[in-house]
Amino acid sequence: MTTPQLLEALTAAHEDFAGTVEALGAPDFLLKPPGKWNAGQHLDHIIRGVSRVGGALMLPGMVQGLLFGRTDAPAGSYEELVSRYQQVLAGGFKATEGFVPDEVGADQQRELPEKLRAEVARLVRRAAGYSEQQLDTLLLPHPALGKLTLRQMLYFTLYHVRHHQRLVLEGLGRAAS
Repeated sequence: MTTPQLLEALTAAHEDFAGTVEALGAPDFLLKPPGKWNAGQHLDHIIRGVSRVGGALMLPGMVQGLLFGRTDAPAGSYEELVSRYQQVLAGGFKATEGFVPDEVGADQQRELPEKLRAEVARLVRRAAGYSEQQLDTLLLPHPALGKLTLRQMLYFTLYHVRHHQRLVLEGLGRAAS
């Protein structure tokens, strides 16, 4: 995926998730399957992740390289990243501190999607400032997957929102489309 394609997909997937959550009635928004999060908590979790990646992209490439390193290894495809993450989840990985959502009430159902849209716009704006080469060589740490290239981190961010949208719909007894 080229950078413009990836950024367009990120925007569309997050907008789809925000729209899904906004369209829920209050009972569905707050429905919390046993041992799971409600839709608002899934949304809070996604906001935390997008915000963290967007914040990291604020650092100049030179600083990122010094802090987290660089690689010449091929980044791999979106599908390979998804497969790797699914294996980690199957091994029992759970959200780490800082990514675990707070309790979310019905009063936040309109506020959180707008916050997500703002964070995604910030992420996309910052990611657009990186060259294709920088996306494939600069590294960022991921709590479950270790160091990822910036492109892989954007791939993860794209998959992550789709994954949580599916979890919300499954929790409501609906099939993801």
